[in-house]
Amino acid sequence: MSLAKVIEVIAEGKSMEEAISNTVKQASKTVHNIRSVYCENMQGIVENNKVVKFRVNAKITFVLEDQKA
Repeated sequence: MSLAKVIEVIAEGKSMEEAISNTVKQASKTVHNIRSVYCENMQGIVENNKVVKFRVNAKITFVLEDQKA
């Protein structure tokens, strides 16, 4: 039987695509078996009337590893 867990994270990038990729890239440093990323909220960060970066709130789903006795 497989068991999955979902965590919520926030990441930034110069584009939406980069922000989403950064979400998975950073999470994968400590989380294994990532299966999907769901972007729930997207923001554009504005400075001096210009969008300078993008931010996403994302839910990352990963499969928990079996613990062997």
